Amino acid sequence: MDNQRLLLFVALSFVMLLMWDAWQEGNAPQQTAVTADASSSVPDAPKDMPSAPVASSNTASVSAAAPGVADGPALSTAEPLPKGQRILIRTDNLDVIIDTHGGDIREVDLLAYPVAADEPDVPFQLMKDRLPNLFVAQSGLLGSGEGVAPDHYAIYQAEKTEYTLAPGEDELRVPLTWDNGNGIQVVKTFIFRHGSYLIDVEHKVINSSGSVWDGRQYRQLQRTRPDGSGESMFIYTYTGGVIYSEETKYEKINFDDMSEKDLSRDIKGGWGAIIQHYFLGAIIPPQDEENLYYTKSPGDDRYVLGLVSPAKTVESGQSDTFSTRFYVGPKLQSVLEELAPGLELTVDYGILTVIAKPVFWALEAIHSVVGNWGWAILGVTLLIKLIFFPLSAASYRSMANMRKFTPKIQQLKERYGDDKQRMSQAMMELYKKEKINPLGGCLPMLVQIPVFIALYWVLLESVEMRQAPFILWINDLSIRDPYYVLPLLMGISMFIQQKLNPAPPDPMQAKLLSALPFVFTLFFAFFPAGLVLYWVANSVLSIAQQWYITRKVEAAAANK
Repeated sequence: MDNQRLLLFVALSFVMLLMWDAWQEGNAPQQTAVTADASSSVPDAPKDMPSAPVASSNTASVSAAAPGVADGPALSTAEPLPKGQRILIRTDNLDVIIDTHGGDIREVDLLAYPVAADEPDVPFQLMKDRLPNLFVAQSGLLGSGEGVAPDHYAIYQAEKTEYTLAPGEDELRVPLTWDNGNGIQVVKTFIFRHGSYLIDVEHKVINSSGSVWDGRQYRQLQRTRPDGSGESMFIYTYTGGVIYSEETKYEKINFDDMSEKDLSRDIKGGWGAIIQHYFLGAIIPPQDEENLYYTKSPGDDRYVLGLVSPAKTVESGQSDTFSTRFYVGPKLQSVLEELAPGLELTVDYGILTVIAKPVFWALEAIHSVVGNWGWAILGVTLLIKLIFFPLSAASYRSMANMRKFTPKIQQLKERYGDDKQRMSQAMMELYKKEKINPLGGCLPMLVQIPVFIALYWVLLESVEMRQAPFILWINDLSIRDPYYVLPLLMGISMFIQQKLNPAPPDPMQAKLLSALPFVFTLFFAFFPAGLVLYWVANSVLSIAQQWYITRKVEAAAANK
């Protein structure tokens, strides 16, 4: 089998695998949502609270029971979380809404990332406390007795309802205050910075109660299973939980995992996140701190991933502060790798990360020169073709030599007819006599396939491709070509490549191969334009290489 056939079969298998993954994700059995009606209320012991950590020699045992909230507001299916006073915070990157009910981060709009290219003034909403696709960031304290620490059902007091990071300012602090009336006061402060998607959160415990206060900090991300709106059946990207530790590195915990079993694991440093295509919410603890990482599935089709810190003791008349960080924003690798070890892996290239990272580096380097991601894709495609030119040349020379013997192979076919065994023996004798290696065209191509697939994932996963324009009618490389021009060009280029290759002797193989350009044109009509642009460029360069090398081989044979 020649290398063109092998590449086409592998590529078709790859496309079918992607479709199968997407179908499995979209049609997998989901937990039945049980939503609260107007008569329901928040339970006395919320199931979305972390379980009590096991006491150890250096930490105090803490009760995880939440304060009684049976008198909380009734919840509707559209608003599954209780609401208090809303506080609006605006920075140069973010619009954030914090609710005084729990001091949760309830809404996050990313100002630099419009929801669509044709709606530049409407920012993408990463977090919201409404259905569908609820996604919020919560944090609180777990005290050693009821009512001595504010969890994410506590009611805070706010000084203002609006805060803005003014031009020229580097930092904005938003304080909320909770007081139990018995000498325990907690000041929960959110810290925003210029040009950053990082939100620092501090819980300062002020103890004037006359007795010792013991407690821990917890912080968690809560979201519902995505409803699948806007997803393509041909493209699947992971949405779900991820944790990272030095021992296990990057580990996915999907929503089904959370439904089946609660996670409970002590990890020093690391981070926990819920990721989706292009964006993520992440909890980043102090890297010298050991936390209990946990997941819960409290019902209502909601899933929780969080961390509980070691305990702290605050003597009466003293104060102490718990600190943590939330990242809510795009998957920018250069930013993420500075925040915590391995956080850049949320740009999920899969098992080919070791290849994909240098490919992305080259893509980014070319973009820094040309200023256009479409031209950067073309530049990387050309660079890859140049790197693999010796292998491609060997492959095309082998194919050109095979092409010379097509008439002889046809004669063997006519002589032996349907006797496939004798036909195979005769062909092997021909290969041996003429010193032809039938795998000579296949093996060089096999080496290149991992690079091709890695580039596919780079173009699919990189947020830099989102709404990136190219030229003319292509104003967003992350969505399909609106006029299907690139898929048609790809189909034409595949057809031309087939004509340059020796025809397979098997009629069934010949029919299958002749149908592949049409099949791929149909598939790629729904693929992001950036991916199809790469495939078209790769095919055109392959045609040029193959035509040039074939002509050289034929000219050399004619001169003998």
